This record gives sequence, C-alpha cells and structure tokens, in this order.
Amino acid sequence: METQVKNSNFNIVSKKKKSTSLSLGYNPYAKDKLYAVLFLGPSLLVLTLFVFYPMLRTIYLSFFLTNNLGKPTVFVGLKNYLSLLSSSAYLNSLLATLIYVVTVSIFTIAIGLVLAQAATRKVAGINFFRTIFSATMGVSVSVAAIFWLFIFNPSVGVLSQVFTALNLTPINWLTEPGWAMTSVVISTVWMNLGFTFLIFFGALQSVPYTLYEAAQIEGVSKNYQFFHITIPMISPTIFFVSIITLIESFKSFGLIDLMTAGGPNNATNLLVYRIYQDAFLNGNYGLASTESVILAVIIAIFTFIQFKVLEKRVTY
Repeated sequence: METQVKNSNFNIVSKKKKSTSLSLGYNPYAKDKLYAVLFLGPSLLVLTLFVFYPMLRTIYLSFFLTNNLGKPTVFVGLKNYLSLLSSSAYLNSLLATLIYVVTVSIFTIAIGLVLAQAATRKVAGINFFRTIFSATMGVSVSVAAIFWLFIFNPSVGVLSQVFTALNLTPINWLTEPGWAMTSVVISTVWMNLGFTFLIFFGALQSVPYTLYEAAQIEGVSKNYQFFHITIPMISPTIFFVSIITLIESFKSFGLIDLMTAGGPNNATNLLVYRIYQDAFLNGNYGLASTESVILAVIIAIFTFIQFKVLEKRVTY
C-alpha cells in the first residue's frame, strides 16, 4: 500500500511539473527541433540553391521569350511548348533520343549481367577479368571519347585497319548518320558497363549456393538455373539498374559533344545536347527551359512506366 501511495504521489507531482512547464511556455521538444534544423539546414540550403530554385526558375522561363542574358522579356504562355511539339527538328531529336536510350539501356543491362555471371565462375585468372570488366568506372568521359575517336577514325582507326586487312570497305563511323548513332551507342554502353557489372556481380554473390546445389542434384540445366533461380533472386537489383541506366541515358552529353557534336545532319542531336545548343550557343534560354521541362516530364513518365511494369516482376 505504501509503495502504491508513493508511486501515485510521484505521478501527481510529475504531471504538475509538466503542466507547469507547458503553462510557462516551455516546449520539451524544442531542443529536438533545434537539432533537426542544425543538421538538415545546410543540406536544405544547398538543395534550395542548386536544385529547387533552378527547377522553379526553369519552369518560369519556359513561359517567356528571353534575351541573350536569359532575362524574360515577353510572356508567351504555352507557345514555346506548342512550337517545339510542332517542330520536325525537335521531334527528330526526340525520336533519336528514344532510340538511343532504349538501345543503350538494353545492351548495358544484358552485357553487364552476362559479364557478371561469367565473373562468378572459379577459374584461373578470374580476378584479372573482374578488374578489366570494372575498369571503365575509372575512365573519364574525355579519355573515353579520345579512345573511341581513335578506334572509329576512318583513316588511321583500328576498325579501318581491320577492315582493310580483310579486304572490306572501311565504314565512315562518325560521318554517316546511321553509323554515327551506332558509334555513340557502343561508346556509351562501354562506359556504363563498369558500374553495371559491379552492381550485378555484388548481387550474384548474395544468391545462396544451396539453391544451385539442389538444382544440380535434380539435373537442371545451367540455362534453367539462370532464368529460374538467378534472375528471380537478383530481380530487385535488375529493377534498380534498369531505372538508373535509363535516367543516365537520357542525360548523356559528354560523349556526344566530344565525338559527334550532334551530327552528322543532327543524327545524334539528342535532347540534352539540343538544350545545350539552344541555351549556350544560340542564347535562347526560354526555348531551352521549355525543352528541359519536357525532358523532365519524359523521364518521369518512363520511370513511372518502369515502376508499374517491372516492379510486378520483382521478387523480394
């Protein structure tokens, strides 16, 4: 009884203290809010300056005509959007971008997965091949562009020398529209393979080996194991890589700028490079802002479709 009385008295006293502190304006969570502001404040400030404000400014400029300094002059509403969507040049760039993105994404994921699967085998010298497969992660865009320009050079390039040795007609890789797009796709896939390979290789290491042992005991073929054990087990990783690869493909700029500069005949003039040309070469910041907004919407639509289609096939 005495213990119960003491506990009840303590609860009454604590409640009185809490009510007194609240009546005096003291907030017990004020210190937590202060810490939250101190820790999140710098990040929010950086995001506001370099992400949120430029994004809102871009949307704002897309409704105006601008001068060479990027200042809005005349409000035109949706005319920038309507003129772009009715422009054959812009629609050709959009089509080239879609072809480029789909091709790069498919080949990057497929080749990266095949290389990662091959790198899991226990053979002599496999560590050397693992290093080679992931080496492109340490190569800058400028170095990669020089490397592939040397390979695709029509006179002294490696491919031209091989074609000549085989008595074949050399291909003008960077001066013919169809082959120029092929060249850029090959270069981009090569650049992306290092990252894709490492992600897939890490995912394959997490697959329990007991599943393969059970399949071998049942006499299941390697192909069946790959499509019915490996793929379902690493499906979350495939889902992640597909989204990252698609978004990065839409943002490709460096290799195109250094290898083809959007040519020939605008065959490789993708949406990002077109934005760069309109904004920094032609000084048309209003039109470039409109193109940026449309590109952001396209990326959001493709990402949404991926979530709706691919997430249903993911096994967690």
